[in-house]
Amino acid sequence: MATPTTAPASTVPPRAPAPAAPPRATAPPRPRPGVVLASTAAAVTALLLLVAVGALLREPLLIPPLAASMALVAGAPDLPLSQPRSVVGGQLLSALTGFAVLAVAGPGLWGAAVAGGLALGVMMAARTPHSPAAATAVIVALQAPPFWSFLGLLALASLLLVAVGLGAGRVTGRTYPRYWF
Repeated sequence: MATPTTAPASTVPPRAPAPAAPPRATAPPRPRPGVVLASTAAAVTALLLLVAVGALLREPLLIPPLAASMALVAGAPDLPLSQPRSVVGGQLLSALTGFAVLAVAGPGLWGAAVAGGLALGVMMAARTPHSPAAATAVIVALQAPPFWSFLGLLALASLLLVAVGLGAGRVTGRTYPRYWF
């Protein structure tokens, strides 16, 4: 009767332990109450200013993308999305993108979807990232506003938001803007 033979010892080295998972990101710390109040006051002030100037001009200046723009300027003034170059440039470039799509496709949902997506690419290429401005392209492609008056009012409104952001920066002690161009 044959005796069983033992298998040769393995020459494969033992497995290394799995690398530790990267630490999970946590939410940012809560801002100081004074910063929350000043930022909120700046946002409310800016949006009321848009309504007041719009009433004087008898043209609406407050559109949803501008409320989102002000939230960035007042609430996250350090972000590239919040800098004047991005707020003003992103809004105007996105509006122009909306008008270009409007000229090709006419007003409608399909063109508005294309305009919103193309606006992102245009802003990225121009180094003016500003996510709320994609919605401006959508509005233009849906509503077909008058070209020159819309662009002029949008430029005025964007500059007003930046101006209020400058004031808020002084009140909160935050540096705004980090850069202009």
